[in-house]
Amino acid sequence: MRTLLLNPPSFEGFDGGASSRWPASREIESYWYPVWLCYPAGMLPDSKVVDAPPHKVSIEQTAAMAKDFELLVLFTSTPGFHVDVKIAEMMKDNNPRLKVAFVGPPVTVEPEKCLRASPAIDFVVRREFDHQIVDFANGKPVEELPNVSFRKNGAIGHNPDGGYVEDLDALPWVTKVYQRDLDFRRYNVPFLLNPFVSLYTSRGCPALCTFCLWPQTHSGHRWRLRSAADVANECRWAAENFPGLKEIFFDDDTFNYQKARTLEVCRHLKPLKLTWSCTSRVTTDYETLKAMKESGCRLMIVGYESGDPQILKNIKKGATIEMAERFTANAKKLGLLIHADFIVGLPGESRDSLRRTIEFAKRLDTDTIQVSIAHPYPGTEFFDYVQRNGLITLDSMTDELGHQLPNITYPGLDRAELVDWVERFYGEYYFRPKAAWRVVRKAIFDGAERKRLYKEAREYLSLRAKRKKFVAEEKRKARAYAGAEG
Repeated sequence: MRTLLLNPPSFEGFDGGASSRWPASREIESYWYPVWLCYPAGMLPDSKVVDAPPHKVSIEQTAAMAKDFELLVLFTSTPGFHVDVKIAEMMKDNNPRLKVAFVGPPVTVEPEKCLRASPAIDFVVRREFDHQIVDFANGKPVEELPNVSFRKNGAIGHNPDGGYVEDLDALPWVTKVYQRDLDFRRYNVPFLLNPFVSLYTSRGCPALCTFCLWPQTHSGHRWRLRSAADVANECRWAAENFPGLKEIFFDDDTFNYQKARTLEVCRHLKPLKLTWSCTSRVTTDYETLKAMKESGCRLMIVGYESGDPQILKNIKKGATIEMAERFTANAKKLGLLIHADFIVGLPGESRDSLRRTIEFAKRLDTDTIQVSIAHPYPGTEFFDYVQRNGLITLDSMTDELGHQLPNITYPGLDRAELVDWVERFYGEYYFRPKAAWRVVRKAIFDGAERKRLYKEAREYLSLRAKRKKFVAEEKRKARAYAGAEG
C-alpha cells in the first residue's frame, strides 16, 4: 500500500508533535525530526513522510494528499488529538478507500476511546509501531498484528501486546529518510547549531521519573541499544550527505545512561571529528564527560527539573542536588555547554520549593534554560497522582495555538500563579548581568546569531504578553468568584 506517514499540522506552527517528548508549542519556535515515523518509512520504498509544521503544510494541503495514498499513519498527541481527528476525517472524505491508523502516546493509553472518537480511524498501534505498519502495508490483516486495536463490523478488538523491537541495528537509518522526504534546513532548535540532524542511538529509558511521557507510554523502560559501530556509520553518512550540516543531536531518552556504553560510542565517534550534542543525566561522571568532550560533544540537554530535594524524591528522579552541582561543575571545567530543563508544578510544589528551584538554577548558571509547566499526561504515574489527590482541573492543557497552560492546582498555587512563576523564573534567570551578557555577546559578534536572537526575542515577548494577560484574567475571575461567594 502506498503509505503517507504524517506529523500533522495540529495547530498553526505546532512544534510539539511526532518526536517531541513535550507535546506543546515552545516559547520559541523549535522543530524536532519525526524520527519514529521515519523507521517504517525506511522499510516502505513507496512511502512518504510529511512533517507538516516545519514545512508549513496547511490542514487543507494535507487533506488534499489523501487521494495519492492508500494508508495514512498519523502520529497524534494529547493536546492535538481533536484537530488530528478532523484532519483524518477530511482525508477520508477525499478518499473513502484510505485506511487510517493513529499512532503515538494517546492511542497507547486509551485505544478504545481514540477509536470511538471517529469512524475515520480504522486502527491504532499501541507503543512502538515500526513492524506493524510495514506488515499491514504489505498485506497482513490487522487481526494478526500485535499491539493493534481495530474496528471491525461495528465492534472494537484489541490484539495482545507484542515485545519491543530488540535488534535496533536491523532498522533503517532515519537520516536516509530525512534526505528523501524532508528539508533538513527547516529544523531549528535555539540551543543547537543549525542546520542539524537528530537520531536515536537507543530506545527506552530505565529511569522511573513519574512525569516522563515516553518511557511510560511509548518507548518503555526496557533499554535497547544500537551498536556503537552502527551509530558511527550513520553519523559518517549524515556528515557526507547533508551539505552544511553543523551538528548531530542524539535524541535518546537518555544518551549517556551507562558509562561503559557511552565510552564505547565515544571511541567510535572520535575519529569522525564531528560536532554532536545529546541528552544527559546528572549522574554522569567526570571521566565519561571528558570522553564525550574529546569525541566532539558540544552541548547536553539536562533535566534538572527542581532544586528542591523532596520534589526530586517525589518524582523518582534518581538524582540529588549534590549530584547536579558536581555534574555541572565538571561540565563547565571541560567546556561542555548545558541547556537545563526545569519544571514548575511537580508533586509537592509550593512557593518555597519554587523559590529554591530558581535560586538553584541561578547558582548552576548553565548556558540556557527551559522552564515547563508540569503536565500530567494520561498513562503517567504523575497523572495517576493528581487524579487520586483531586489536583487535576477540567481546563485545557494548551491555548488555541498549543502553548502550555496548567491543568493542575496545588494548595496555595492556582493556575494563574503557576504561569506567573514560569515568567518569574525566566525573568530572574535571564535578566542577571552574567546571563544577559551571554546573549548580548552572541548578538554582537555573530551576525547570523543576531538575526536569530531577534526572531526568538519577538516570539518570546509575544508569548510573555499572552501569559501576563492569562494571569490577569485568572486573577480577575478569582476575585469575581470570591465576591459572589461573599
